Amino acid sequence: MRHHLARRPFMALPCPCGNASGYADCCGRYLDSDTPAPTAEALMRSRYTAFTLGREGYLLATWHPDFRPNELRLADEPPTKWLGLAIKRHHQEDATHALVEFVARYKIGGRAHRLHETSRFVRLGERWHYTTGDIHPD
Repeated sequence: MRHHLARRPFMALPCPCGNASGYADCCGRYLDSDTPAPTAEALMRSRYTAFTLGREGYLLATWHPDFRPNELRLADEPPTKWLGLAIKRHHQEDATHALVEFVARYKIGGRAHRLHETSRFVRLGERWHYTTGDIHPD
């Protein structure tokens, strides 16, 4: 009689945004369904994850219509290796406006970069949308 090793349960893939709960329980529930992110911070995390996965449709859909570009064309950009996201501050100004300050680390062509930005978000109905951001010169 052959003994089979017990199969290990599938380990949840880590979420690119850095949340320990895993992709499916974190950003995946927004990127892979019609469920809106409940806070501007959750939207910021899911947008970072969308950048890491090249999910242009999600990025455009979560961009406020008054600020949204017509297209992103991420595939035409130099390949980016996303290294991590750190949320520095999340401030909800009122029921429909919020700020999220973050640092995103990435490499292009082997060279490391940091994007330190304070992003503005507006809630339209039940959905948060990215509007604009101020980049901090570090």
